Amino acid sequence: MAQQNALVGVARTAFYPQLTLSGTGGFESVALGSLISAPSAFWSLGGDLLQPIFNGGKNRATLAAQESAYDESVANYRQSVLTAFQQVEDGLSDLNSLSQAATSQNTAVTDARRALDIANDRYVGGLTTFLDVITAQSVLLTNQRLSTQLLGQQMVASVFLVKALGGGWDASAIQNEQVHPKAIQVVQP
Repeated sequence: MAQQNALVGVARTAFYPQLTLSGTGGFESVALGSLISAPSAFWSLGGDLLQPIFNGGKNRATLAAQESAYDESVANYRQSVLTAFQQVEDGLSDLNSLSQAATSQNTAVTDARRALDIANDRYVGGLTTFLDVITAQSVLLTNQRLSTQLLGQQMVASVFLVKALGGGWDASAIQNEQVHPKAIQVVQP
């Protein structure tokens, strides 16, 4: 955009006349003895004034083309900025909604775990069949899977947000990173 603005300035300078002054001087003689005498001196002065009138509409057309190119670069820049703002806002919104969903899902996991404990206690006490325990385990597993999926979606949304904000990492820096799950994630009750 800055380059296009400079080219508009260059196109505007074509409307101003250019004045070129030049001069030459020296000595010329056939004989070496008369070289420094006045008749062998020569000089020349000249001026050149190029008027933009003779260019016809070329200067106006060049200026209009450069201004159009500048307007295009401004529009492209604005579009890039608006797209970046949209991506950042989408990322923040996604993280907010996923955070709320993850909180709700974690509560569901806690409640399902408590229901499994109650089903186990009732089975051990002889009040219910093992089918209730299996059902409680199935509900707990489903809630844990959803919680893990929400966590993954939060991480993906975080990566997109960091990307929208301009990055901040290098592929070589994250190449050797390892995922270290907690023991509770490896072995589920």
